[in-house]
This record gives sequence, C-alpha cells and structure tokens, in this order.
Amino acid sequence: MAIRTPDDFLLTPEGKEKLDAACMVIEAIGESFKNLDKVTNNELLPLYPSIEWKEVKGVRDVIAHHYFDIDANEIFSIINNDFDSLKDAIQYFKEVLTDK
Repeated sequence: MAIRTPDDFLLTPEGKEKLDAACMVIEAIGESFKNLDKVTNNELLPLYPSIEWKEVKGVRDVIAHHYFDIDANEIFSIINNDFDSLKDAIQYFKEVLTDK
C-alpha cells in the first residue's frame, strides 16, 4: 500500500502501521541530531543553517512524549519535503568531520 496522501495513513490498519513506522524513523533521526548536537557542543548543526534544527529536534519530542498530538499531515509533509534536506545535511557533516 502506497501512501499518497495524509489520509492514507489514517484510513486502514496498514496505513496506521506505516504512520507508526514513519514516526519511529523520524523520532530516531531527531534523536540522532539531538545527540550529535550535544557531543559537538552545539557547534556542528549551526554549520548547516538552512535547516531549522530546533524544529527537527522538536518533532522528535512530540513523537516521543506527545504521541496523541501527532498530525498525519505533518508527518506526510516531513517525509515528502524534509528528508532530502536532512540527507544533504548528513552528507555535508560527514565531509566536514572527515576533513578534521
């Protein structure tokens, strides 16, 4: 089953399972960036200012601590609009850390 709209997350048990899985991935990504920020003394993430890092980490907190406030529209938007930017940031950070 493909997720083509936010409603696809909500209309079937399979969609709800995909929403849960997507939330777990987004939570893990947010946690990873949160930890990376911590171990780099808040110096690495600001090197890539085109991403709102506070929002990335904040979404993680909503998923982890306010699960019933999760918005399928927001999760759908994150998947479709933000993952490529995060992937680019990861590649940039790998290059920055490799050069040191």
